[in-house]
Amino acid sequence: MRGPLKVRELWRDEDLRQVFAACVTLGLAVGVFAISFGVTAVSAGASVAQTCVMSLLVFTGASQFSAVSVIGAGGSAASAFGSAALLAARNSVYGLAMAPHLKGRLATRLVAAQITIDESTAMASAQTDATHRRAAFWITGLSIYLFWNTGTLIGAILGSTIDPTTYGLDAAFPAAFVAMVWPSLRNRRSALAAAIGATVCLALIPFTPVGVPILCAVLGVVVGIPSPPERAT
Repeated sequence: MRGPLKVRELWRDEDLRQVFAACVTLGLAVGVFAISFGVTAVSAGASVAQTCVMSLLVFTGASQFSAVSVIGAGGSAASAFGSAALLAARNSVYGLAMAPHLKGRLATRLVAAQITIDESTAMASAQTDATHRRAAFWITGLSIYLFWNTGTLIGAILGSTIDPTTYGLDAAFPAAFVAMVWPSLRNRRSALAAAIGATVCLALIPFTPVGVPILCAVLGVVVGIPSPPERAT
């Protein structure tokens, strides 16, 4: 009885209810966004099954979009993997940040590792105490996992029955990526990093194979890395 009673007590917390509502709403919004990934992946040549398995196992939107866009443009599997891996590398930093707050058995940690993404880390980091931080992480991560994979399935089925170019859905990845990056451009350092990456990418497009410009554009990330704080003397 102690477990259920504890859940009821936590649910009486108004702040926790607000966290729950915000996390589930975010998950639903990401699920709608996942429909465009399903359509984009199928239009790039993947089957419905391949598209769904990718979302189930990879589960990192920017990397998935990057991989299917490279393949769809005729790039090699190595280029697609390289660009996707570079984008996914940020999740390892999120894992280090969240590790102190997510204790438990190995199985629990493995599930936590799978749902450690931008949104779950951001929602957890926004909380002021350990209880709400863990709740935000799990609710956000599991909600997004559920809605992302549901949206992927819907998009993949739609993409296999229509011509994405007819409705402009072939532009889903560029538009979605710009939407994700846009808020970061308010920061001067981030804007400079994006400008350098875009310049390098555009300069290499006429001379290099598909996928290579994206890999080289990561040079802009070097500028985006925050400078270490100066030590007090």
